[in-house]
Amino acid sequence: MVETGALPGGRHRAAVPEPEPLTSHGPARIIAVANQKGGVGKTTSTINLGAALAEYGRKVLLVDFDPQGALSVGLGVQPHQLESTVYNLLMERDADPDDIVLESGVENMHLVPSNIDLSAAEVQLVTEVGREQALGRALKRFLSDYDVILIDCQPSLGLLTINALSCADEVLIPLACEFFSLRGVALLMDTIDKVTDRLNPDLQLLGVLATMFDTRTLHTKQVHERVVEAFGDKVFEAVINRTIKFPETTVAGEPITTWAPNSGAAAAYRLLAREVIAR
Repeated sequence: MVETGALPGGRHRAAVPEPEPLTSHGPARIIAVANQKGGVGKTTSTINLGAALAEYGRKVLLVDFDPQGALSVGLGVQPHQLESTVYNLLMERDADPDDIVLESGVENMHLVPSNIDLSAAEVQLVTEVGREQALGRALKRFLSDYDVILIDCQPSLGLLTINALSCADEVLIPLACEFFSLRGVALLMDTIDKVTDRLNPDLQLLGVLATMFDTRTLHTKQVHERVVEAFGDKVFEAVINRTIKFPETTVAGEPITTWAPNSGAAAAYRLLAREVIAR
């Protein structure tokens, strides 16, 4: 199915075709989902983009790279009960991935969970040689097994986020359609430029995803127009509207694509998945 139609800001949605099925898997694209501002739908977008990509036959690995473990909780995992997490993968060279990677409840999608232990890694890595590449070294063993690796970054621009950007091929920026969210993007873009210049010259901006869109308010529409003016065709056509269903999915511990598969939000994340594959 090809989706067309009007978009916020007067743009018109171009056709985004159904992706071709895959005959083999790997090597994986690594996509960092990053924004130093919290509450912009970053974790929600990581889960639901991953689930939508999996629906299209892509093998997906979600990496929870936030000590708060929100991504893990969003998939029904209790972080405080875990013995092995991304911390072990990061800090122990002989860590067995089979002890760390979990089923997500979604076919073709797996999870590297996180908990508060990861906050210790940021302190321990400070004295390490090549500290910015620690995550990249840990993820190398997964590249041939997956098509997409999505890293849910913590809401800061500290060493953990720098690690994610240093190993990523692309960065996806969820941006809430609120004025203060727009102001903070300049700092994130400056960080991305510095990582590209000093650590990862191949890093590309995959796109900006408008989230928290409220069709009832003029302010939301104006902010979206500003985002389009600033980023042009880097803004995804998919727009994530505010909906009560997202908190419900967190309680249920599953993506909206399975919790409310016929909802507008599920359709928006499927469109986003098609755009990511097409780019």
